[in-house]
Amino acid sequence: MIRLSPERRAAGLVGVGAVALALSYPPFHFPLLGFFAVAPAVLLLRWCEGERSPQLALRWGFWYGFVAQGVVLYWLVVALWHFTTLSALGYVATIAVYGLWYAGLWWLVVKVRLRLPQLPLWLVLPLAWTAVDWAIGHQGDIRFPWLGLGTSLAGATVLVQWADLAGARGVTLWLVWCNVMLVEALIEGRGAWGRGGVGRIGAVLGTVLLALGYGTWRMRTLPLRDAGVVGLVQPNEGYREKWDSLRQDSVFGRLLALSEGLHAAARLDLLIWPEAAVPGYFIDHPEWDAAVARRARETRTPLLTGGLDATFHDDRSYDYYNAAFFYDATGDRRPYLVYHKHYLVPIVERVPFLDPRWFRLKWFGGFGKGRGLPLYPTAMGRFGVLICYESVFEDLARAYRRQGADFLVNVTNDAWYGRTAGPYQHAAHLVLRAVETRMGIARAANSGISGTVDPLGRYHDTTALEVETAVAATLRTSDVTTLYVRLGDWVGTMCVLATLGFAGLLAAQNWKRHA
Repeated sequence: MIRLSPERRAAGLVGVGAVALALSYPPFHFPLLGFFAVAPAVLLLRWCEGERSPQLALRWGFWYGFVAQGVVLYWLVVALWHFTTLSALGYVATIAVYGLWYAGLWWLVVKVRLRLPQLPLWLVLPLAWTAVDWAIGHQGDIRFPWLGLGTSLAGATVLVQWADLAGARGVTLWLVWCNVMLVEALIEGRGAWGRGGVGRIGAVLGTVLLALGYGTWRMRTLPLRDAGVVGLVQPNEGYREKWDSLRQDSVFGRLLALSEGLHAAARLDLLIWPEAAVPGYFIDHPEWDAAVARRARETRTPLLTGGLDATFHDDRSYDYYNAAFFYDATGDRRPYLVYHKHYLVPIVERVPFLDPRWFRLKWFGGFGKGRGLPLYPTAMGRFGVLICYESVFEDLARAYRRQGADFLVNVTNDAWYGRTAGPYQHAAHLVLRAVETRMGIARAANSGISGTVDPLGRYHDTTALEVETAVAATLRTSDVTTLYVRLGDWVGTMCVLATLGFAGLLAAQNWKRHA
């Protein structure tokens, strides 16, 4: 029998943990793996604690974060390749940032456990893990909170219904706690609450039954209503082909043709074109603007389209934006603010922490940040817009609901992901946004996945990837204002404060030692 060294066992746990984490997210259909996916990380932490070495935790925490996120986010190499041949460097930089966060997380947890052993791991780790999840979503221009652990349950919607109380971070906190409890039950055996860890396993099963009971009740009783019929246009334009100046008129013509075919088949209340559907600026192509207005006016159907917008300054400089334009049923868009994307993809859409006008960048790293959250009126009610990966940020959806939005529209262009896990992971976020806010969401994606999400987080009328199509779908929404919308991300805030409290206790102990 081959006996592995501790270092090799640790490396094996990192590898197993990375694979388990990746398999818990779409497109893989193992959502319940989230209850066990963090178990290898828990075992590694316990080993570092047993060695009484925060330095060891720092090192293996980095490698766990680096490798695990590297496996989950492998598609970044494919996506960034469209923008730069240095895509591998952007990918490595992204997962290295994750590695640093996990290194700090593990160091703190082991330090707390060694100095304050009365604080159990099942308390310290879930709080600190969720605090890091919060921090990654609030790190300025390099924020990239792509997949919290709670999103792994997007395929088990009945278990995430209580996100209307605690948000996705509440689900993350719960899953990490379950992982710790199950590991401790299996390892500690007779030292657990009951023989063979029955107490801990029973506690986990009890919370699962509570989540299942609440989810079942909510799915049976939540009052839903049909808001109306939305038309979702999916032109499936190649990333580079769209911006070929010789093809732009034909690209625009295809949007009109798909829309015309959809209008002939169904009576629409709102037509939606995807992110950057219009391949240029309206100021450079006023005929496109007139054609969109005419289409909305003649069909008496409001239209939302993604495109590019620019604002000019007195010094002849200008800022350009990833934008969405709304035309009402009369074909008029002048009374309505153009929505400018708030959260920009790091490096790809905005060079972090620098003013893009310093570099005169175009299409790469130079987009301006949007301000304001306009609501657009339709016969279906008022809606707010999320462009592309803004669906990852729960605060935008929550803010729209607070302002009185009846539903949301997500326009995106996922062509740059290719046929990777990226499009499936991206679509999963809307499950949590719908449950958190109890709003219906319509999603129009250039290359898929398009469809609607009801307030219970269930997708309907979904399209396949890389298919040119247009679908008419009934969008369902609700008028419920959730506790999560009222209170905000209270779980994330609580976890951050608790983690700072742990750090404060360590600092106080250290000060007393040297006083």
